[in-house]
Amino acid sequence: MLKLTRFNGEKIFVNPDLVEYLEETPDTVVTLTTGKKFLVRESIKHISDQMVKYKRRVFSQRKK
Repeated sequence: MLKLTRFNGEKIFVNPDLVEYLEETPDTVVTLTTGKKFLVRESIKHISDQMVKYKRRVFSQRKK
């Protein structure tokens, strides 16, 4: 799960498999495959790094 922060300070957890795309407008907007959008404080770089770490962790567990 991705731990993200909304602009009001609320912490949310997002399933990275549901992320359709990320935009900086200049704020970061996360759009899910469901059509739901979130405005978050984290940068696209930070979110994409979190997604890579998550995927590595998931796929490394499958190999065992």
